[in-house]
Amino acid sequence: MDAVAALNEIAFWLERERAATFKVQAFRKAAGIIADLEPAELEARAHDGRLKRMKGIGDRTYEVIRQAVNGEVPDYLEDLRQRSTGTLAQGGNELLSSLRGDLHSHSDWSDGGSPISLMAEAAQVLGREYLALTDHSPNLKVANGLSAERLTEQLDVVAAINAGTGKNGFTLLAGIEVDILENGELDQAPEMLDRLDIVVASVHSKLRSDRSTMTRRMLAGIRDPHTNVLGHCTGRLVEGSRGTRPQSEFDAKKVFAACAENNVAVEINSRPERQDPPDDLIQLALDAGCLFSIDSDAHAPGQLDFLQYGAARAASNGVPAERIITTWPLDRVLEWARTA
Repeated sequence: MDAVAALNEIAFWLERERAATFKVQAFRKAAGIIADLEPAELEARAHDGRLKRMKGIGDRTYEVIRQAVNGEVPDYLEDLRQRSTGTLAQGGNELLSSLRGDLHSHSDWSDGGSPISLMAEAAQVLGREYLALTDHSPNLKVANGLSAERLTEQLDVVAAINAGTGKNGFTLLAGIEVDILENGELDQAPEMLDRLDIVVASVHSKLRSDRSTMTRRMLAGIRDPHTNVLGHCTGRLVEGSRGTRPQSEFDAKKVFAACAENNVAVEINSRPERQDPPDDLIQLALDAGCLFSIDSDAHAPGQLDFLQYGAARAASNGVPAERIITTWPLDRVLEWARTA
């Protein structure tokens, strides 16, 4: 099989099972190293040992490449395929099958680990009809947030990808995960936000602010006419390598009432370390009449399959499919986003 494809598929399955980043990157890096080699050159290097001496090619990646160029499915890939046959989450299968898209993902332009093209390809493999690329905004420097200039460049990349995938029934949406700043403003120029298909607005700083301060901040962000989705509303972490973090304090009834009034969807963030909002807040948002968006918040291709977790949580909380915008066809999503 194709060696580059084998390495990238291994990375996908490792990302899906939340393997350590350094382990995943070993395979992504090796794929990048050999991508420009002609097949005959790659085969020769694999057989005479020169490939193993190349910087960035370790024992495991070398063995994967060697088996692939010999026409075999690498043993390591086959093992991953076998152990990845099960589902990630219990329940929600019917709802999962109804999901058409994903409105929250990141690439290596901000704090994701893979190029935009690989994210788009993985979304297509998983059967998504659309994926919103929502890299961070400039205030989030720790995540290499995009300035207006870099976001403008990214729009050209998105357009180029869509030019190549248009006949495949898949669309990469231009978007952003924009910070709701302390004063409630969105962290990007309004004229740039006007050019995007989807705007996910999230709080990333001062998460321990008092209830009144956080409520005012969130309400201002929700009421901005550019906001389409309220991302991971509590900011909590319940497990994972980053440790745990308590949820932010805010007046959830006021926040969700504002979401319903301003046609802003409440995100059900599918990352297993977030599980955000908590179940009780999902119920409050339901009672408030909110729409929802089940999103992966993927930072790597394999994490796009995290939608399984979000679908299971939405189903367990009785969220109707018709109120989940990511079950809608693309034209309806875009019309909603324009008129929100």
